[in-house]
Amino acid sequence: MSKKKDQSSLIVIKKYANRRLYDTSTSQYVTLDHLRDLVKQGTDFQVVDAKSGEDLTRGVLAQIIFEEEARGANLLPVDFLRQLISFYGDSLQSVVPGYLQMSMNNFAQQQEEFRSRMTEAMTNPPASMAMLEEQTRRNMEMFGQAMRMFTPFTPGGAPAAGDANPAAPAQPAAESQDDVNAMRAELDAMKAKLDKLLDK
Repeated sequence: MSKKKDQSSLIVIKKYANRRLYDTSTSQYVTLDHLRDLVKQGTDFQVVDAKSGEDLTRGVLAQIIFEEEARGANLLPVDFLRQLISFYGDSLQSVVPGYLQMSMNNFAQQQEEFRSRMTEAMTNPPASMAMLEEQTRRNMEMFGQAMRMFTPFTPGGAPAAGDANPAAPAQPAAESQDDVNAMRAELDAMKAKLDKLLDK
């Protein structure tokens, strides 16, 4: 999803007042499910108001997410949604999009490795637990560094140029341990479910 948009291959979807979506590349009316499939295929598209030409892509993508959540996909944790909502109007609102984009790009780059580790964890938890904990620790450290970079003037932010010996912030380590504990609990739950399936 991090590919640069090639304007020549960008599909334009027109949205009409009756909420119907029209794919100009195929000259057909389409549904949100069709747009969801385009996203999964890595196809770039832009949704515009058929009358004014206003870019509606962000709102339509958010609508796709809401539809998936309503179907029970439950990809977004409630606590995450609450935290995200709390950033609207906050002084950090402007840095949140960049932080989330960087986090998702990093996760996308590592997803194959993560999938293989999760598969191994389900079949042989003791052997892979250390690897998963290390991966989680590295991710949390990277996120902590990125957040300090985005917020250099807040407590725990990046040190000033003349600060030769900045004190290491304690918060990322605590968050890392909490995340490791959460990952361990999730793996235990997954193993229990797998054991139940195997016993049937």
